[in-house]
Amino acid sequence: MTHHIQARAVRTACWALLGLSAAAAAQTRLQPGLWEQTQQMKSGSGQMEAQMAQAQARLAALPPEQRKMVEQMMAQQGVGMGSAPASVRLCLSKEQTEGGDVPRADGRCTHQVSQRSGNTLHYSFQCNGNPPSSGEGDYTVNSPTSYSTQMTMKTVVKGQPETIQMTQQGRFVSSDCGALKPIQLPR
Repeated sequence: MTHHIQARAVRTACWALLGLSAAAAAQTRLQPGLWEQTQQMKSGSGQMEAQMAQAQARLAALPPEQRKMVEQMMAQQGVGMGSAPASVRLCLSKEQTEGGDVPRADGRCTHQVSQRSGNTLHYSFQCNGNPPSSGEGDYTVNSPTSYSTQMTMKTVVKGQPETIQMTQQGRFVSSDCGALKPIQLPR
């Protein structure tokens, strides 16, 4: 179940990147191309961090052919391995960086922008999955080559309420995404 919560937190953060990038400020749009996104998560119980560390260790220990298979599966979703342990690479198309609509992280979630101040948007979300989750965050376009987010998500883990704090930093890597296709998130 924690894996599903981790995946939802990452999808919600990717939603912020794609859906809020154009809306944050018309004059500051992210550049299309290859981006590296580094994230940190902190849960009240510490269970999520322990499981993330275990998953990273298992991935690092995979034989080269198995790691390549995992990387290929991720690339099909538009996500690549980053240069740091808690980072991923994403390809953003020109349409994604120019689009003004706010996509949903998945079919069970709704999102709303509640406040805008310069290049920062404050947003909230509600997800009706199992377990349900909700939260809010801030998304800031620092420049066409840099963004940052912070998000707080409330959910249930093993029958107990859990609050997850997540921060992300994104940096532009290249206008060429190589073999990585633009990230695909359900709308």
